[in-house]
Amino acid sequence: MKKLNIFCTILLFSISFACSDYLDVVPDNVATIDYSFRDRVSAEKFLFTCYSYLPEIGNAATDPAIMGSDEIWVHGRDPYYNRYTGYFYAYDIKRGLQNVSNPLCNYWDGGYRGINLYIGIRDCNIFLENIHLVHDLNDAERKRWIAEVKFLKAYFHYYLLRMYGPIPIIDENLPISASIDEVRVFREPVDECFSYVVGLLNEAITDLPMEIGDVSSELGRITKPIAMAVKAEALVTAASPLFNGNTAYSGMADSRGIQLFSQEYDENKWKIAMDACKSAIDTALMTNHQLYEFNDLRYPVSEKTKQVMSARNAFGERWNEEIIWGMSRNTALNIQYLSMPYFTLSHVQNVLTQPILSPPIHIAELFYSENGVPIDEDPSFDFENRYSISLAENQEYYLTNTFETANLNQHREPRFYANLGFDGGVWFGNGRYKDIGTGSSSETSWVLQSKSGQASGKSSSMRYSITGYFIKKYSNFETAGTTTLVYNRMSFPVIRLADLYLLYAEARNEFSGPDAEVYEYLDKVRERAGLNGVVESWGAYSMYPEKPSTKEGLREIIRQERMIELAFEGKRFWDIRRWKIADQLFNRPVKGWNVKGQTASEYYNVVTLELLEFTTKEYFWPLKQQTLRVNPNLVQNLFW
Repeated sequence: MKKLNIFCTILLFSISFACSDYLDVVPDNVATIDYSFRDRVSAEKFLFTCYSYLPEIGNAATDPAIMGSDEIWVHGRDPYYNRYTGYFYAYDIKRGLQNVSNPLCNYWDGGYRGINLYIGIRDCNIFLENIHLVHDLNDAERKRWIAEVKFLKAYFHYYLLRMYGPIPIIDENLPISASIDEVRVFREPVDECFSYVVGLLNEAITDLPMEIGDVSSELGRITKPIAMAVKAEALVTAASPLFNGNTAYSGMADSRGIQLFSQEYDENKWKIAMDACKSAIDTALMTNHQLYEFNDLRYPVSEKTKQVMSARNAFGERWNEEIIWGMSRNTALNIQYLSMPYFTLSHVQNVLTQPILSPPIHIAELFYSENGVPIDEDPSFDFENRYSISLAENQEYYLTNTFETANLNQHREPRFYANLGFDGGVWFGNGRYKDIGTGSSSETSWVLQSKSGQASGKSSSMRYSITGYFIKKYSNFETAGTTTLVYNRMSFPVIRLADLYLLYAEARNEFSGPDAEVYEYLDKVRERAGLNGVVESWGAYSMYPEKPSTKEGLREIIRQERMIELAFEGKRFWDIRRWKIADQLFNRPVKGWNVKGQTASEYYNVVTLELLEFTTKEYFWPLKQQTLRVNPNLVQNLFW
């Protein structure tokens, strides 16, 4: 395979292809390269330039896995919100508005809240080709920097690969004198793309540090556990149905006659992925990563509240022991600002937040019953009458006793209450740090009031949850204020240990089927959530007690476990694509409560907000038409 890298990526991949533009760029680039590698200080700045191309994972305005997922709904297009957030182009992707003229969240060419990752790859190559020129850099540091940039280069390829499928592999820069035929690159088969990504990661892993040495200045820098975790995720992705024997893309071949998607399913890919996941877990444990438990001595709480806070804070506590890789530059102010409800009418008047990120009802239905099984499998949960209302009883750590609410909100697992806020629901923190029954009414946990006209409800034409649910996980529990809001910084998790445990359970089940080790790693995650093991829970409470004993049944359980544990963390968006089930989950109506209702009987009526449609072509982003005209060797993704 011919692997190319382009000295001037803009020449190849953006819409600015005029010769005059190209010639204008070259002298500046050359001068910049000479200057950038004259000493250690300048080279370090170039290193951080390579880091700067990392996609802003967790930013609602720029990360397609947040607003492009069916986990979140908003009011829609509104200039008012654009002032605060920037336009949610990813939101339009799930609404079927992706296009070939001006693709949304375009990470190939840049544009519509996407950045041109090929420019980032170009700069990584410039760094790798010139770092040897730096005279005052010791060998150990040089090796580390090279390893970091190799990781970044691999990650940029991987990010594009998940979006576009087969991509050009840009391994080294071409000289300025390269011919037109040389710069007209081809997309390479997905198996070769994954092999390239994993090969680069293996090179990087050798020289990356196990841990960050200087926490005050290096948080966010790449370590060995991060690289091994990304390698594990990439290999699981490569083994998944979207890339492993995807016959729906059998017609995708280029002008060389090369088939870009493998048509034969390869079970051994799961074995390779399984081994990579286990190695990543072992390395993470060696560096003292562990599942997070809420044990803040400043806030003594009940066991039930502790379970809720453990699940909530595994995501929300900055740089906690479970986070293997977090976004250091993304302090998650964006998602806190867009998700925290108003707790009092004075909050509404002071406009402290813009609580518009709204989970639909189908996400509320996703979480297990209090018995740790799906609500439609638990005979003790009245699934048929889940939208009916009743008085909450003996659920005081989750709901106000004798509060009239939907059955859907009652007798659910702790992660339901860790992730979701809703009318009548208890909300610990954010200005109130006394558990139920331990303080005055002004000190104990908030209770949301979300009906129309109430503090957390619809009191204007905007600034409210359109579904009636709020994302509790997105607000750090110590972020609080009365007239102004003081944000507690967060580091949005890219990969945490629970994610690796579930990837390992998935890969092992796909390769060898259910066994004690699959259950072990699945149950570690469930135990932190206050649930019994899979076999015990299904045996005691599910109408399908044998479900965990088959590969197909356990596959369904593992997938739901991932969607629950990693809800709103940008995982579902990619998972349902690699599993090739987006056409099932995205082709359904988006529903919420009637938030205009002022009484329980009015409020707890299900309303349809929009009908989602998803077709096969939407598994991958389209290439821009202009890009295809400039480089006829590039083939468009199928069905666009």
